[in-house]
Amino acid sequence: MDLLLILTYTAICVAVFKIFKIPLNKWSVPTAVLGGVFLVGGLIFLMNYNHPYSERARKYELSTPIVPTVTGKVMSVSVEANTPLLAGEELFRLDPTVYQGRVDSLEAQIVSAKLDLDRAEQLLKTNAGTRRDRDVALARFEDLEAQLEVAEFNLSETVVRAPTNGFVTQIFLRPGMLAAALPLRPVMVFVHKEDDVFVGWFRQNSLLRLKRGDHAEIAFDGIPGRVFSGEVHTVLPALSEGQLQPTGNLMTDHAVPGRVPVIIKITDPDFDDFRTSLPGGAFGQAALYSEHFHHVAIIRKVLLRMSAWMNYIFPFH
Repeated sequence: MDLLLILTYTAICVAVFKIFKIPLNKWSVPTAVLGGVFLVGGLIFLMNYNHPYSERARKYELSTPIVPTVTGKVMSVSVEANTPLLAGEELFRLDPTVYQGRVDSLEAQIVSAKLDLDRAEQLLKTNAGTRRDRDVALARFEDLEAQLEVAEFNLSETVVRAPTNGFVTQIFLRPGMLAAALPLRPVMVFVHKEDDVFVGWFRQNSLLRLKRGDHAEIAFDGIPGRVFSGEVHTVLPALSEGQLQPTGNLMTDHAVPGRVPVIIKITDPDFDDFRTSLPGGAFGQAALYSEHFHHVAIIRKVLLRMSAWMNYIFPFH
């Protein structure tokens, strides 16, 4: 965007020299150059500090890696890619043979254990049996019931369902594949149907002018020529470059200076026509406008719109 401002000033200088027939000499050219340094430099300083711009803005989607809680061979895949789903709808089904057999076995054992428990209680009532025999029979019966509950849960988990409303994209799972209950091996990615998250990544010297509720604008590479208005929703208080986790290593300072993530809420009603067609991960540029030096904000707005129009040709950032 700074380059656009420099090119605009250069075009104005060329037009002035042509229209007013100003001669190119050792006085006129250095004057134009020095004037550009002070004028353009001052505008860039005021805009970058009071109305920060980020050439890195993105639409994010909340997703969940789908991992079955039991291991088995995939029998069928019920879902189609990018098709809206309701919470609880079937995604795929695993072979239930092993888990159904476990349930049947435990049900049969429970019937036998119940008979043993009834017999032990009758013998205890007639003093022909001991309380310990009754307690052992009761413990075995209750243990089998608990095992049956777990087995029935595992059987139900052979049918994997949508966790919330949303959709599955890029489905590579096929019948006959083995789906393992390993968190490092998800079999598909589920995208939740929730409010869009738009994040602009701003330089840290903009922190003093980042405030919730400030006016914001965002332009996407995939929607050239359009700029959508919004507001600052949240300035996230932590950067990934500053996190500490318990490991065998001490703190170090190899990370580059991180950018501040700012969540932008798009309030422009015109964006509703593009909301569903804009894919997750869509890239763009964003600008925030503080209450300071508000008369300079018009230049930032013009430059952002010029950048949006440049997206018709190539990504200009």
